[in-house]
Amino acid sequence: MARYTGPVCKLCRREGEKLFLKGERCLSPKCPFERERGYPPGDHGRLAQFRRRRLSDYSRQLREKQKARRIYGVLERQFRRYFREAEHRPGLTGENLLVRLESRLDNVVYRTGYASSRAQARQLVQHGHFTVNGRRTNIPSYIVQPEDVVAVRDESRKADYFKMLAQDGMDEGKLPGWLSLDAKNLATRVLMLPTREQIDTTLNEQLIVEYYSR
Repeated sequence: MARYTGPVCKLCRREGEKLFLKGERCLSPKCPFERERGYPPGDHGRLAQFRRRRLSDYSRQLREKQKARRIYGVLERQFRRYFREAEHRPGLTGENLLVRLESRLDNVVYRTGYASSRAQARQLVQHGHFTVNGRRTNIPSYIVQPEDVVAVRDESRKADYFKMLAQDGMDEGKLPGWLSLDAKNLATRVLMLPTREQIDTTLNEQLIVEYYSR
């Protein structure tokens, strides 16, 4: 399965803002974005921060699309497919796209708090640690539906990682309103599909729509 394997901090620097791709490290002083390296990567990145250049409409649309892809860890071909599916659903295309991205299994695992980043959540899913409605599922792009139950497998609960999560307790205060957590059984119920107000990303989805509508 193809995925980006390079330094993820370069992605934040390219977009000019933190995308929180490395979990807790992004909140620490060790974050490269904070250590005087907020300028774009590359040989001319340091000079680029001093240039005042007005971005074209196309450039702003492209950067927003790239930012969305990088936040959710989706490659171009799959992202384009999500957009086409969003176009054919009732409602606003941009909101439909974000709802589709939020409904991925790896994102649900991340939002619940089983992982500190979507990349880590993706790895946990690929290793087969979770079930959906009682069936083992190792596909990060699996789209959950209302009333689905995402739970840690019985065998995986014996692992030190999940024992520690159960012992320390899950933080239900950070759980979005469209999910419900049974912390004792390490199970999450999807109450509904998320609304735009419940998606806390800083994305401007209209720019993404304009990019694909050229």
